[in-house]
Amino acid sequence: MTTDLHVVPARRGRAVRLAKGQAIQIINTHGQQVVDTWCFNADDMSEFMSMEHLHATRQGIFPAKGDGLTTNRRRPILIMEEDTSPGRHDTVIAACDVHRYASLGCSEYHDNCTDNLHAALGQLHLRAADCPAPLNLWMNIPVGPDGKISWGEPLSKPGDHVVLRAVIDCIVVISTCPQDMIPINGAACKPTEVHYRLLD
Repeated sequence: MTTDLHVVPARRGRAVRLAKGQAIQIINTHGQQVVDTWCFNADDMSEFMSMEHLHATRQGIFPAKGDGLTTNRRRPILIMEEDTSPGRHDTVIAACDVHRYASLGCSEYHDNCTDNLHAALGQLHLRAADCPAPLNLWMNIPVGPDGKISWGEPLSKPGDHVVLRAVIDCIVVISTCPQDMIPINGAACKPTEVHYRLLD
């Protein structure tokens, strides 16, 4: 069964409970939006989807269709069941925060994914002790043979989606990245809304 379509406004976050076996479809509505994504064990918030552990499990940095997304206890918490995009998702870059924008020259408060994570969890009366490294859906960070990275524009197109299926009861948090100072959300540097729906 498919549920209604929900919107995550530009620059904001949402937290969603998934029961074991349930899935979330995340839709890149306009094609250029990066979506920082986290997942926590619903019964123990100290267990969470971990990019460092994913690297070891997958022996690579780009998760793909069929992959289990691993926790800090080295077991899958989500399965990437579908991916209609070119499959370029980032697992290297930390969530943006006030310090990141200050380093880019921003002198006032700037919306950021770290605060979006905590605000979204707060709506469910939950708290994470820290901000784990997110799975940055559709974020294009090319890695050169010398290990140097660059800040690419997303390769996804409007309507591309991923489906993440829960292996255990969990909390998925998504944030439409507010980055508007470098072109990771496209050349226009304009964050946009995305949509999601729950799937049984």
